[in-house]
Amino acid sequence: MLGELMTRELAHIGERINHEKMQIAKQVQTERFADLTDIEREEISKYETEILNLRAAFISMFGDSLIKSSKGEEVSGVFENWGAETGKNLCVQGVSLDEALMDTALYRKYIWKVIKREVLKNELAAETVFEIIETIDPLLDTAVHAFSLAYVRSYSETLNNSKKAFLELSVPVVPITDSVAILPLIGDIDTDRAQLLMEETLEKSRELGISHLILDVSGVMIVDTMVANELFKVTDALKLLGIKVIFTGIRPEIAQTMVNLGLEVDGLVFLGSLKKALTRLNKQNVL
Repeated sequence: MLGELMTRELAHIGERINHEKMQIAKQVQTERFADLTDIEREEISKYETEILNLRAAFISMFGDSLIKSSKGEEVSGVFENWGAETGKNLCVQGVSLDEALMDTALYRKYIWKVIKREVLKNELAAETVFEIIETIDPLLDTAVHAFSLAYVRSYSETLNNSKKAFLELSVPVVPITDSVAILPLIGDIDTDRAQLLMEETLEKSRELGISHLILDVSGVMIVDTMVANELFKVTDALKLLGIKVIFTGIRPEIAQTMVNLGLEVDGLVFLGSLKKALTRLNKQNVL
């Protein structure tokens, strides 16, 4: 339980911080923008007032925290919520994490300037100063921690979404006639891409209503057990849909790998090039 004197002194410091929140925000912003180039300054000038108001609102949270803590109220949740929301927003806006965290030291610096001035001016008790330290610094740390977690989480989500979008583009089932489509595979096939290969190939082939799919693997540099098995799983699944598969671009080393792996290739069509596949289908009056 805080003493009456400390309660009054904490409330006084909190009120002073709130009273000077805009001035503190301007000091933080001035120092923060000091190293900006003319182009960067011109670009950010459109949002300068909005940023300043956001800074002032954040600073007032510290003033409010001292007032509330003087009454024994819990305040850390507000800072956790602020950190979580702000971290996500800045990540979405493309602000780098290290750049965003540069403000931390400036907030600490200018808030404590006000506190120091008021402590000396009003000769506040040492116990009050210790209580302020035990309130302000942990709350700033809480905000930074919540901010960092939210930022990293949002960044990971963005990265995963980008990866998913890229993988979807890496399974291009391209129709060349109403009954024939080509799936050119390029690059490495890992577990994630293999799973998407199965899902997207079946879905797109069904949507197109094709009867033949040319699966060109000339751009796949490495064919190991996993890759070969996944390709054959796709083939088996397509057979169930009544779709015939022709493999093209099978290099000698890939064929040797399949033999060494003991994979069953009976009934599958392997041709050296896309041209040969098209010629074969044309002779069969499929094209």
